[in-house]
Amino acid sequence: MWNDRFAGEAFVYGTAPAAFLTREAGRLPAGARVLSVAEGEGRNAVWLAGQGCAVTAVEGAPNAVAKARRLAAARGVTVDFRLCDLRDWPWEADAHDAAIGIFIQFGPRDVQDRMMAGMKRTVRPGGLVLLHGFAPRQVGYGTGGPPHAEWMYTEALLRDRFADFEIRALRDYDAEIDEGTGHRGRAALVDLVARRPAG
Repeated sequence: MWNDRFAGEAFVYGTAPAAFLTREAGRLPAGARVLSVAEGEGRNAVWLAGQGCAVTAVEGAPNAVAKARRLAAARGVTVDFRLCDLRDWPWEADAHDAAIGIFIQFGPRDVQDRMMAGMKRTVRPGGLVLLHGFAPRQVGYGTGGPPHAEWMYTEALLRDRFADFEIRALRDYDAEIDEGTGHRGRAALVDLVARRPAG
């Protein structure tokens, strides 16, 4: 399904980074080692590389990775793109300064829980997990995302899943988004920035 969605020449979600990422990137240390999960067509990983981060971007759709590599080349940056089904991703422990997941709510709760656990595992002590996705009311807006309210984030869900981390930011809000043809219009959004304790 995802490979078909990314088959055309156009960037389904645009080439600009998510506003959440540009707003929160100042929390990352200079030269941060960042893992971008389910990166898609490269817009966020390429932007992070342009800010001086060392980015590994994992994505399961070959068409998306091909477009992401073209975008990186056009912007003159280097990203370590990995074509891999996320169910097979090893989640190396303590390997990154940050793990980022932007609109990755493409599976049921147990799938998402395994992914969150992997993101928590792969950041070093003191490292950050940044999540940006949709709240349940997004289903009624029809401006992007899966049609399953139970796949969406709530503040209570993320507070529970990251109870062993320090929550630096957690918000539920509405905003107008314009991210290619895939996300356009009023959206119900949830942001999380959580820090793994350093001790």
